[in-house]
Amino acid sequence: MRRGSNLPAVGTYNQTVVLDLIRRAPGGMSRVELAERSGLSAQTLSNVTRRLVEEGLIAEAGKVISGPGKPRTLLALVPRSRFAIGIHLDPAVDTIVVIDMAGTVVAHAEHPPGRSTDAGRLIGSMADAVLDIITRAGIDEDRIVGVGVAAPGPLQDGRFLTPPLLPAWHGVSIRDGLAAATGLPIVVEKDVTAAVVGELWLDRGYDVGDAMFLYYGAGIGAGLAVGGMPVRGATGNAGDIAHLSVDPSGPICECGNAGCLGASLEPDTILRLAGIRSGQAPVEQLPADPRPELDRLRALAEEGDPAAMAAIALTARRLARGLVQLDNVLDMGVAVVGGPVWARLWPVLREPLRQSLAADPAIRTLRPLHLRDSRLGTDAAAVGAACLLLDGAFAARPSDLLITG
Repeated sequence: MRRGSNLPAVGTYNQTVVLDLIRRAPGGMSRVELAERSGLSAQTLSNVTRRLVEEGLIAEAGKVISGPGKPRTLLALVPRSRFAIGIHLDPAVDTIVVIDMAGTVVAHAEHPPGRSTDAGRLIGSMADAVLDIITRAGIDEDRIVGVGVAAPGPLQDGRFLTPPLLPAWHGVSIRDGLAAATGLPIVVEKDVTAAVVGELWLDRGYDVGDAMFLYYGAGIGAGLAVGGMPVRGATGNAGDIAHLSVDPSGPICECGNAGCLGASLEPDTILRLAGIRSGQAPVEQLPADPRPELDRLRALAEEGDPAAMAAIALTARRLARGLVQLDNVLDMGVAVVGGPVWARLWPVLREPLRQSLAADPAIRTLRPLHLRDSRLGTDAAAVGAACLLLDGAFAARPSDLLITG
């Protein structure tokens, strides 16, 4: 159904378009360049840049000589004009970051996962952690856009339903509770979607506007960007790929099938394949922090340990089959890979993965799948969660120009 235009929103939209162009230009942009790129008139552009300067979002950053005539004044982002906080709830560790407008992490903290069965205590502890990191970062609260919270789904209206391996958070309405406890705006998002938003925010070259993001952590999921926008699905829970079948001889999944992607790639599985862990952990037991053992696995593989190399090779084949199946359906051509496990294993896993992708007989697309490492680093979901706030406040969205029903 067609909707009318929301004319008062045009000014805000133009402002976000100009800010977006400036923040993606590392050295800044002149007004002449901005006019050419944005299509705005000189008068409109002058008004927009003046407002951005008054709000402290941009500032003059020197002059550049480009041919004959008057030198051009460059306008550049003021990265520390605004900040956002990101939280990632994970079965192994809760991560909190503060980022600036450029996506740079200015403060970082880790906390043991919440185990209390009392929702009030869980939220109170999280609020204390938020207020503590604000104090340690030494920033003014009036410059904080808000707090983003990322966690495995399913989620509904700011409430966790039954996120896997996070039983303490089942049924907790974290958005309203955390907003009341901190006095800050709160956004709650599925971790893979948060990672996609973060990747789009840090994308300087507009090269992941159409891409899928494979998040590899305690669990595995896929986020999707189309036309520079994240795809959330009808209920905001898109991206659950854990039950794609990738290896008929793989481990038995909780769903009853063998070789599901999630069960085949979870840290416990590959650590057992490498002989670093032994036995079978009880299903109800929460996973220990696997990072030290993953570091050991990487070191063993780099040293040529046969068991470690075999585990990495099998993991690469399973991961490649999952990516191939996704690309066969989506035909995206670009896969951004990130997350805590990937951040630790990529030095030994990336090349076997590339080789496995090229050799996988299930490929049906007309072009090869291009792999890219995430810009978000080890804390992909936490940084992405913080970017949710920056994206919501400062991203140019054509949909904002329509009258909402």
